[in-house]
Amino acid sequence: MNTAFLPRLAARLCGGAMLALLAGSVAGAPADAWAPARERMVREIEDTQAAVAAETGRARIGQRTLEAMRATPRHLFVREQDRDEAYDNRPLPIGHGQTISQPYIVALMTDLLGVQPGDRAFELGTGSGYQAAVLAQLGAAVYSVEIVPPLGEQAAGTLARNGYATVQVKVADGYFGWAEHAPYDAIVVTAAASHVPPPLVQQLATGGRMVIPVGTSFLMQHLMLVEKQADGSVTTRQVLPVAFVPLTGGH
Repeated sequence: MNTAFLPRLAARLCGGAMLALLAGSVAGAPADAWAPARERMVREIEDTQAAVAAETGRARIGQRTLEAMRATPRHLFVREQDRDEAYDNRPLPIGHGQTISQPYIVALMTDLLGVQPGDRAFELGTGSGYQAAVLAQLGAAVYSVEIVPPLGEQAAGTLARNGYATVQVKVADGYFGWAEHAPYDAIVVTAAASHVPPPLVQQLATGGRMVIPVGTSFLMQHLMLVEKQADGSVTTRQVLPVAFVPLTGGH
């Protein structure tokens, strides 16, 4: 679960509070009450990507990813007291020392994965369930593992209540993946690891992609794109300096 960019990039981000979004009524709000905030969030994601295009090597975030961000109700995945800030382009606390990732980072990680309808995706670190919901919006079957029991249970409930039937959540140490459903076309890790976990490399399908922050917790972390080639070899590319909470578990 991500905090945000490292400080040297933070100044490039656009500020401004946002309200909240989406389908269905929350606290008596009409169905589209969150639409303006959702649209502002998407515009800010686009502006942020333009500002860091040189670092990421990507001129823009793809339209399918942006549409998934528009369609996913981030306000349902934050604490009730934080809903007025749900569409700010920054992380928010979700309890137990964890955060829901900054919308731009969610969009970038999702875009790097290149998820297609029918793909299988594994997520290490369910958190509030928001990243899993975005991947499901793109048509993926998502298998997500959370090590903190209250977070995993709450995320599973939120996802089920809001119709994300293609997401399965279990409480376990995600370092070891979820071999029962492998291989995965896409793997996303939402906490910083000191290295790329070998079990996740093994469970990545040929031609699959993994996006993972690698580095010492809060020091010199980089978002890394890992790709498995046809011959089973793996290539890696550093994408962007980031700051994530550390990966935990018994590994």
